[in-house]
Amino acid sequence: MSDTKRVFRETFLTNPSDYAVAIGVVTVVLMIIIPVPTVLLDLMMALNLALSLLIILIVMYTRKAIEFSIFPTMILVTTVFGLALNISSTRLILLKGSRFDGRIIRAFSSFVTGSSGTEGLVIGFIIFIVIIAVQAIVITKGATRIAEVAARFTLDGMQVKQMAIESEYNSGAISEDEAKLRKEEVQREVDFYGQMDGASKFVSGNVTIGIFISVINLIGGFVVGMVLHGESFQTALATYSSLTIGDGLVSQLPALLVSVATGIIVTRANSQGTFGADVTRQFTQNARIYWIGAAVMLALALLPGFPWYLLVPLSAAMAFLAWRLSRNQVLESDKARTRAAEGSGRKAESSQELSPVVPLDPISLELGYGLIPLVDKDKGAELLERVTRIRKESALDMGLVVPRIRIIDNMRLEPSEYCFKIRGVEVGRGVIRLGYYLAINPGGVTEEVPGERAKDPAFGLPAVWIGEDSRDRAERSGYTVVDAPSIVATHLTEIIKRYAADILGRQEVQSMLEALRKDYPAVVDDVQKHLSLGEMQKVFQGLLREQVSIRNLVAILETLADYSGVTKDPGFLVEKARQALGRQICLQYADQDKTLKALTIEPGLEQRIMDSRVDTPAGPIAALEPAVQRQWIKALTLAVSAVQKQGLFPLILCSEAARALVKSSTEREIPDLVVISVPEIAADVQVEAIGEIRIEG
Repeated sequence: MSDTKRVFRETFLTNPSDYAVAIGVVTVVLMIIIPVPTVLLDLMMALNLALSLLIILIVMYTRKAIEFSIFPTMILVTTVFGLALNISSTRLILLKGSRFDGRIIRAFSSFVTGSSGTEGLVIGFIIFIVIIAVQAIVITKGATRIAEVAARFTLDGMQVKQMAIESEYNSGAISEDEAKLRKEEVQREVDFYGQMDGASKFVSGNVTIGIFISVINLIGGFVVGMVLHGESFQTALATYSSLTIGDGLVSQLPALLVSVATGIIVTRANSQGTFGADVTRQFTQNARIYWIGAAVMLALALLPGFPWYLLVPLSAAMAFLAWRLSRNQVLESDKARTRAAEGSGRKAESSQELSPVVPLDPISLELGYGLIPLVDKDKGAELLERVTRIRKESALDMGLVVPRIRIIDNMRLEPSEYCFKIRGVEVGRGVIRLGYYLAINPGGVTEEVPGERAKDPAFGLPAVWIGEDSRDRAERSGYTVVDAPSIVATHLTEIIKRYAADILGRQEVQSMLEALRKDYPAVVDDVQKHLSLGEMQKVFQGLLREQVSIRNLVAILETLADYSGVTKDPGFLVEKARQALGRQICLQYADQDKTLKALTIEPGLEQRIMDSRVDTPAGPIAALEPAVQRQWIKALTLAVSAVQKQGLFPLILCSEAARALVKSSTEREIPDLVVISVPEIAADVQVEAIGEIRIEG
């Protein structure tokens, strides 16, 4: 028995509102078919009127339209509810005739007509027709048109709004969570106005069907009363006309409230407060209009025939309101001047003592004024979206979460120039021709395309600026054709890869450790017992400097914890971290068969390089004699060129002791050369020697 109670409680009492709404909707639909007693009909009509009143009040006190997101659904529900009541009342009116005892319909009929007899019926019909006309021609038609326009413009502006959010996120003005919430709000706004565009058709359809039902009531009443009940024309006219007017008014009044609510909610798209707050604020902005209005009302009161006893008090009230607003504006002006004076004083005091820290952006993109359209929200701001995508790709590829990239204009640059800076120091520059494409020659061009000669800013390859009409020809000739945003985005990607070690600061390392601590607290605590933040930073920078991803941070930290007890030498720890990431490094350069095609170094030459080792604070370097260094670089350059001609990637395989020295000796002449040590080779990776580097003598 207890299990039955528990199941009942969990099933029906956890969310009773869901069941109440479901039962209510089903009941409304069944009312169309099943006859309803007059007492229940009166209750339902009162509920319909109360519900419509609550809807219009909620709309008036709603700050943003999406706060009342169920409004389109409520329009459908109230429309069906009203139609069900109309059908039920029609059935009872035709069935009972003069014996119909619906109190609300009778009350509306007698109250609105104001008098009995033919005069009351005529007045009632006129009022009913006026209400129908106002609702159909003025309110419903206008609300429907506004809903259509709002839906179209909201959908058209969706992309621009999302790009604006991306721009604020990239500039650091908002966080990632806030950007996500604002994008969701934009999506909900689009969905709401799209639904309102369709829901407004329910309102207009409700007015039309209300007229049709009223006509059916009247004609059907005459037929039933005179033919079936044998009533006279006068009796049938008095009975069914009165009941038709009452029924029509009872059904159209809630519909009128919902129509007004629809018009209010779709016309307040740009509002930031409630309807009452907006009215108060916007009607009290200028006292001058009330002075003018008071003067006009007073002038009308002086004209013969006008009711001066009404116009003079109205003029006095407007004059009093104008005086109050004028005084408030003067007080606000005085307060504003006081705040400005205090602010100037604080600025003067602060200017005497500058801040001891003037921070620099970790990475920034500066644009000439001619390139502003690339980040202009009104023109698409395509570059902003690409910058965000590049930051995400860098985090996935290299394990480095690039700080937000600040994009600013620089009047010192040429209009078509841009430059990248890392902590205020320029690291890359390029020129963009807006409206043109850059055709880059990757080396296999079959036919040259005429245009302005240039160089690809990212890789330094020869290129040419071409127009839209030459794009297809350039692509067929073997050129790589890119647009302006792609040029900047590609350049940014290469800047991040090349200067990843400089971008990674201690604050970024601290953030990485804090994020990792949530899932691997033991690993982080263990490594922090032996190494400081700066020592870990040097190891991470050493890996990034040679394009080794630090995304597998757990493996790196575990290796550092294992070997930091032996030594804290960054160079040694970098080599051990590389060996822990050996499979990752090998697969980065191996072919599909997991084979590394590598150059080797003649053993005697490798030994000479190791013998030239000199330890410096920045790590060990190879200090070969100048003549030997020149011979070594010459032999290396020839070997690398031969490998590249074969379409292979130049890679050198050497011993662990020589790896860092070989890399340091080639850093200036061949900075992108990849050097791998033997312990870094994974067990399932094969090595194929494609040449040996040796020097004469």
